[in-house]
Amino acid sequence: MFQIDPRLASDSLEVASLKLCQVLLLNDRRYDWLVLVPRSEGVTEVLDLSPQDQVQLWREVTLVAQVLRGAQPDLKLNIGALGNIVRQLHLHVLLRQEGDPAWPGPVWGHSPREPYGEAAGRAAAQRWQGLLEQEAQA
Repeated sequence: MFQIDPRLASDSLEVASLKLCQVLLLNDRRYDWLVLVPRSEGVTEVLDLSPQDQVQLWREVTLVAQVLRGAQPDLKLNIGALGNIVRQLHLHVLLRQEGDPAWPGPVWGHSPREPYGEAAGRAAAQRWQGLLEQEAQA
């Protein structure tokens, strides 16, 4: 049975379930930062997915990236799959802007997260869910 790594689960809020991936919102109010986690047991690298799932993963990354970029088209889009701490395959898709706390360096491990409050986190997750649904139907 598929389970999201507890470290990912504790650092994020659920947003949506796509064909292959669970979409999470990283719980850091400073960034528009979504994470895609393929629902495949024991997968640590994109190459571990079947060819069909690799194609589907990139479709879903593209969908999420389009939604993020549509929200703020002037910002820089970052996409990454590191896996050095959490081995479970997951892809980060986030928007960056000059002057953000980590700019121009990487955001990973730069500074402690600034979590959303409960209501704000719920609202942000619902916002991204709605935008993903709209984009998927377009």
